[in-house]
Amino acid sequence: MIILGIETSCDETSAAITSDASQILSNIVVSQIDIHKEYGGVVPELASRKHIESIAWVIDRAFVEAGIGREKIDCIGVTKGPGLIGSLLVGVGVAKAMSMSLNKPVCAVNHLHGHLFASFLERGDLEFPFVGMVVSGGHTTIFNVKSVTDIEIMGKTRDDAAGEAFDKVAKLLGLGYPGGAIIEDLAGKCELDGIKLPRALMEKYNLDFSFSGLKTAVLKKSEEIFGIRRIDNIPGSFHALAYDREDPDVDRNLRRICRGFQEAVLEVLVTKGYWAARKMGADKLVVCGGVAANRALRERFAIRGKALGIEPVFPSLPLCADNAAMIASRATFLAREGIFDDLGFGAASRL
Repeated sequence: MIILGIETSCDETSAAITSDASQILSNIVVSQIDIHKEYGGVVPELASRKHIESIAWVIDRAFVEAGIGREKIDCIGVTKGPGLIGSLLVGVGVAKAMSMSLNKPVCAVNHLHGHLFASFLERGDLEFPFVGMVVSGGHTTIFNVKSVTDIEIMGKTRDDAAGEAFDKVAKLLGLGYPGGAIIEDLAGKCELDGIKLPRALMEKYNLDFSFSGLKTAVLKKSEEIFGIRRIDNIPGSFHALAYDREDPDVDRNLRRICRGFQEAVLEVLVTKGYWAARKMGADKLVVCGGVAANRALRERFAIRGKALGIEPVFPSLPLCADNAAMIASRATFLAREGIFDDLGFGAASRL
């Protein structure tokens, strides 16, 4: 089964063509990082405009790299949500137009389910049921994936996602955007030296998350260490603190804070991920989403998993970020079950 996948949920415009959810024929991604980094985060209106500019090109390129014509696809998979509504509408509109012009069915895909099904593209031994954790800029959610059609939420964030916390802390520290890779790099250059930050909701087998308090704790600790504060850093607003990045003590303290912050996030994610896997008696734990590209996270999951006899399954790095191949993978499984959507479906910022 040949599937065209389309992904426009946030700030990556992507189109991919897969075969039987086991072979990626093409996976084209146009990133908008250079556009949004000057704002310290994604600007929804700019994102949707850029999708309009890029969508035709990425689809054309996907077919060229796959070496097939449009008439060869069996189905179109497109992200319907959750995500930025303006961005989603671009992909959904194009998918509907192609469906009508090519007379091909459409599968409207939940973006989070797409992340969960990315691993099938690389792991032929992955079987139902399994426990999956999506850790990204917009979501931190644990799922019990019982079958193609039975996917149950076991726990989710009550406020901020882990990836958002990385970005907001990086913004506070004046490190740039996106924050995940920058904080990971600085944290890796510092030994753990006593900066202890809070881990929320750590009552045993509580599978929900909360990272809002951790962000505030980083703000307070940074103000304490650097001896400076901004009166506009009120709850929910994180502006860069002013300090001299050329000062060796400042650089050392930035690394200390990044290490303490990252340790707090990783401990929560690893602990709760394996709590969920043990609760369901799973021998594999799928960890996916943008934050799953963090090397320290992968190492921590591997060490704990080996001790528990539970294998952590990670998509390759290109499949951790938002991409259309994962949407095509999910659509393949839906199409096999005969689950298609009529063209009356719409995009939804929340699902």
